Formats: sequence, structure tokens, C-alpha cells
Amino acid sequence: MALSRFWTYIIIISVTYILVMLATGNVYTLSGVINGKQNDPLVVAEYTLSSLNDIDTLLAQRLTAEKMVLFSGTDSAYHLTNTNVIQVVKGSQPADGIFQTCKNTMFDLWLPLIGYLTFFCGLLNLLNDSNATTKLAKLLTPVFARIFPDLPKGHPAYGYMTMNFAANFLGLDNAATPFGLKAMESMQEVNKDKDVATNSQIMFLCLHAAGLTLIPTSIIGYRAAQGAANPADIMIPTIITSFIGTLAALVFVSIKQRINLINPVILLLFSFVGGLIGLAMYYISGLEGLSKIHFTGNLSNVVLLLIILLIVFYSVLNEKIFTGNQTNIFDSFIHGAKDGFTTGVRVLPYMVAMLVALSIFRNSGLMLMVMNGLTSLLSLFGVDEQIINAIPVALMRPFSAGGSRGFMLDAMKTFGPDSLSGRLSCLFQGAAETTFYVVALYFGSVQVKNSRYALSVMLLVDFVCVITSIIVCKFYF
Repeated sequence: MALSRFWTYIIIISVTYILVMLATGNVYTLSGVINGKQNDPLVVAEYTLSSLNDIDTLLAQRLTAEKMVLFSGTDSAYHLTNTNVIQVVKGSQPADGIFQTCKNTMFDLWLPLIGYLTFFCGLLNLLNDSNATTKLAKLLTPVFARIFPDLPKGHPAYGYMTMNFAANFLGLDNAATPFGLKAMESMQEVNKDKDVATNSQIMFLCLHAAGLTLIPTSIIGYRAAQGAANPADIMIPTIITSFIGTLAALVFVSIKQRINLINPVILLLFSFVGGLIGLAMYYISGLEGLSKIHFTGNLSNVVLLLIILLIVFYSVLNEKIFTGNQTNIFDSFIHGAKDGFTTGVRVLPYMVAMLVALSIFRNSGLMLMVMNGLTSLLSLFGVDEQIINAIPVALMRPFSAGGSRGFMLDAMKTFGPDSLSGRLSCLFQGAAETTFYVVALYFGSVQVKNSRYALSVMLLVDFVCVITSIIVCKFYF
């Protein structure tokens, strides 16, 4: 319900605001909102060559020769089109227009997702048909039965969730999504009210969105590209921030669902995870320069290959099970891959609906107004200017991974990758999730219409991660 209201209100408010701005003359054209591309120049006025007076003759001559002339004293530029119309452009478009967003969602997000789902759901079906998922679920029952009390003991979703958490932990985002979608589908099978999210689905999604991360591979790569002295120095702050975010998600949802977390099994689990993180941090912090980047880059890839190897190898050892079910390993993989493709087709409408709404919101200028208002408010309270410079990344992250990534790269380019602003923007990007997209994707995959309190808890966890990021960055650097 919360997601439905957000989607409805954001479209109504944004479109109304755009039309008012057009009617009052504050916006010259709406072509960018409909057909434009991100970072395209915004047209603020148009003239014909014949309308120029004698004073503008020199300008007309330069336009004819150069096609573009910067006007001295402003950030505007003049473009001469093929129809002899002079366009005055100023600034750039915040996001892709509606049609471009639909196209990019289809080709840049959905088609790659289809590929990931097809392959990894094939592997997951091998786990299922070889009875490995059942054995893994039984092994994890003592822990998961306490965190997911509404889910039957030994449920196959335990195994899928474990794979999802492990992939997130190692920075394997592309692999984590298929595992997570499979977990949601598995939990949906025991959902009595198919339109309403279960407690288990909410708990899983909030823990997934918190994104406990050991290796922020992409962030390290961006920092290296921007010339950071030690690109991997963001790793330990990211681990700490994501760990606290995961604890916050667990506590918030447990309070809502009245789950008692004070028991030996859960405390032992988090002690084990904390110890594992500590050992990894200790070893990685002892590496220097290129060795650290090389190790962290290879670790996640090695683990992914080991997962694939172990699944196929276990299937070979238990080939009799496949034969008894009148199938074989390859046919089992193909059957699971087909299910992955079907899941991908089912989530496309939800992806398009959410991303188009966010496109309209950003292109209306309302997103920028919110950002500017908050940064001005923070400055009044004496917040460090370097922190304020990174806030746009934190504000954009729940809405758009691409948008927040652009702000992060801009912060590193403007203030330096090793500045507090640069590092903090990386931490905001690496220790958070695209909340609205995740809610639409995961609940859309199982056609749940009422997400209950999932969105509000996830946004609260995002806020906790922002505060934690600031504290950790100030302390660590």
C-alpha cells in the first residue's frame, strides 16, 4: 500500500508541477521530460536568424560558422539547428525522459537481468532437484526458525536466502538478485493471502536491502579510476556501516513482528559473522596498494566460481536422484533456467512503472529542490560543509543507483577521491540499496500488492546507514 501511494502521489505531484511551470513560463519545452536523455542540454529559449537585430549580426555569423557559441558572462550556449533556429541552452537534464527510461529499462536493466536469472535459476534448480536445498535448509533451521518464525522449519527458502546473503556479502550483486527472487517465490508458496507480504518476506527483504557487504568491488573500481591514493581504504568503513545497517534492519523488523532476538543461537550467529568480518578486515588491512585491490577483486570472483563448481559437482555425485526423477542434470538446469526467464518477464512491468515515475520526479526539478532544501537546512545547523557536499548521494541512493552514482563520481571529481566528501559519497553509495527499485522488483516478482511496513522500515535503515557512514568516516579518516 505504501509503495502504491508513493508511486501515485509522486506522479500526480510531479506532473502537476511540470504543467504549472510550463503555464507560468518557467519551463520553455517539455520535450526533455518526454524524449530527452540524461545530461542533454536544456533548451530555455529559441530564436530565428531573421529575428536578430544588427547588434546580433556578429553572433549570427559565429553561429553559422561554429554551430555553438558560449555567451560571455553566463553558462548559456547558443546552438544553430538545421532549420536555422537558434536554441539557447542552459544546464543539463537530470534524468532520461519517459520514452528513454522505458527503452533503457528494457535494454540496459531488464535484458541483463533476464540473462542472470536464466543462468542462476538453472543452478538453483540443480540444488533443488539434487535435494541439496532441503539439506541446507535443515542445517540452517536452528537459526532461521528464530528469525523467520512464520516460515515452516526446513523450508527451501532458507537455502535460497543463504545464497542471497552470501552473494551480497561478497559484492556479487548480479548473482544475489536471482537467489533473492527465488527466495521470495519460495516464501510466496506458503503465503495464505497472495496479495499481502508475509512477515518472512518483509524480514528477508529488509535484511537483503541492508546489504551486509565485505567487498564493495564496484566502489573500489570507481575510486581507482578517479586516482585515489588507496582505492580500497573505503572497504572497512563499508563493512562497519553495512553491518550496523543489517543489525538495525533485524532489530526494527523484530520489534514490529515481536520476535525475541535475545537467544543464544542468534547471538552466536552474529558473533560468528562479526568474528569473520574482523578476521577479513585484519588480513586485508595488512595488504598494501595493488595487492589489496588484487586480493579483494579476486576473492568474490573465486567464491562465485566455487559456488558454481560445488553445485554442479554435488549434482554429479547425486546423479541417481535425477535419474530416479526421470531427468538428468542438464535437463534439470534447463527447466530451472526457463523458470528464471518467466520470473524476469513477470517483473518487467514493475521495473518500468517505478523507474518512469522516478524519471518524471527528477526531471520536474522537485528532487533537486528537496536536495537543496535539506542541504540548506543542514548548513543552518552547522553541519560540516564536506558532509553536506556528499548528501546528494545519500538522498538519491534510494531512488536511483545511476543517479546516485553520478553524484558520487561528481563529488570525487570536484572535491577529490581522498577528501571527506569523496570518501563519504562512496560510503553512501556502497553501504545502501536502491530502496524503491528493490521493493518494486522483489514484491513485483511474486505479485504482492500490499508491502505493509516494508518500505518505511527500509527507509529508516537507509537513514541509520547515512548517520553511521558520517560517524565512521569522521572517525576512520
